[in-house]
Formats: sequence, C-alpha cells, structure tokens
Amino acid sequence: MRVPRIRKPWRLVAEATALLVAAVVAFPLYWMVLSALKPAGEVQSTEPRPWTLHPSLDAFRRVLDQEDFGRYFLNSLLVAGTVVIASALIAFLAATAVTRFKFRFRTTLLVMFLVAQMVPVEALTIPMFFLMRDMGESVPAIGLNTLGSLILPHIAFSLPFAIWMLRGFVRAVPESLEEQAALDGASRTRFLWQILFPLVLPGLVATSVFSFISAWNDFLFARTFIISDTENSTLPMALLVFFKDEGNDWGGIMAASTLMTIPVLIFFVLVQRRLVSGLGGAVKE
Repeated sequence: MRVPRIRKPWRLVAEATALLVAAVVAFPLYWMVLSALKPAGEVQSTEPRPWTLHPSLDAFRRVLDQEDFGRYFLNSLLVAGTVVIASALIAFLAATAVTRFKFRFRTTLLVMFLVAQMVPVEALTIPMFFLMRDMGESVPAIGLNTLGSLILPHIAFSLPFAIWMLRGFVRAVPESLEEQAALDGASRTRFLWQILFPLVLPGLVATSVFSFISAWNDFLFARTFIISDTENSTLPMALLVFFKDEGNDWGGIMAASTLMTIPVLIFFVLVQRRLVSGLGGAVKE
C-alpha cells in the first residue's frame, strides 16, 4: 500500500507565496485585456469591476481601423527581428573572441562592456540624437527618420549584456573539443558554426528574448529619432493616436497594448524550452 506523501509546511508556504507573486505579476496583464474588452461606458466607470458581463471588440476594431497600424506593425517586426539576428551573431563572435583568444586590453574591453550596461539609456538619448543626425549626412540609411536609426542603437545597447552572458557558454565548451575537431580535419570556421554554435544556442536564445522585448516595446528612441516621417514609425507610436485633448481613449490604448503583447508571447512560447536551459546555464556559470 502506497503511503500518501505529506508536504512539509515550509514547502506549502513557498508554493503559496509563488502563486501570490504570480497573481500580482499577471494582474496588470489581465486588467489590460479586460479593459480592452469592456464597453466604453465601463472602462472609466466610477465603480471599476474586475470583470465584465458585456464583452465587446469595438476597441480592437478602432485600433485595426487605424490607417497606418499595419505599417507600424511591420516596422516594429523589422526592427526587432533585425536587432535579434544581428546582435545574436555579433555577440556570439565577440564572446568567442574574448574567451578563446588572448590579446592586449582584453580585460579592459570586458570592463568597458560592463560599464556600458550601467549607463542609463535616457542619459545617452540626446547625444545619440546628434550622432544619428550627423551620421545620416554620410550614411542616409541610419540617419534620423529611418528604421536604421532605431536598429543601430538597439544593437549597441543589447551587445554588452549578450556578450557577457555568452562568455559563460563559450567557456563551458572544453578546448579539447576544438582540438579533437581539428584532428578530424575540421577547420576553425567549421568548428565555430557546426559545433560551437549549436552548443551555445540556448544562451543565444536567452539573450535574443531580452533583445526582442527591448526593441519591440521601445518608445523612447522611436519618439526621439523618428521626427517627421511617420511611415517609419513603430507600433508603440500607434498608442499616441488614442491620447486626445478631449479625453484619452483608454479602451483603444488597452486594445493596442494587447495586440502589441501577442507577438512577444508568441516569441516567448516558441523559444521557451531553450530559454529555460539558457538561463539555467547562465546562473550555473
């Protein structure tokens, strides 16, 4: 006869605390979706309720009826996708270089990566504005009012974190594996892409999630660098349509925010397994 397992009191307290924290974290997301589904009269009611008996899709219709909403969505997807791919490849090569090769000022370079993470983005926005303006005179593709002015800064800000995180994964691969591959006739390039790259892929996925979320939800750079060319605006800029002098359309704001959240959730679900192993490897390191 199997004896039922009795859970220890401290374990029950830990599980209850975890559920409470999860509920607190998930409540804003629930309230956002609820507000998007509420009729206009219930969104700004004097008696707010955490439910609705008359769900409506009118707010989503108003968002999708916006003329440039589809263009904003594609622009955000292009910016976020480019940032994820470019930052992942550059960070992988850079992490391999600073881990496998010994050269002068390597420690100084790593310290600079660490210092770069400590500088607030807001403190660099104005200098970057003038930098993008000046660079646009020689390279129009990355000047103001272009998607390049959004892609380049996000790549720059995501690289320090990605390089520091990937160093642990590259270091965990023994150098004897590279020596064995060389004995079997594999070149360094082949070892890099066919052996080392798959081994550090969980770390790349973990860093890509943070890069994607940062680029996808960016409002500061989009508001600063896209001045007059609205065709190159991104999805967070679509929220400004619903802020009006006569009164904010909170239903539209919440509906647009819900639609913005869906791609992030889809991306997270697709890379969930590798993300968990990647974060686990980073913590272990």
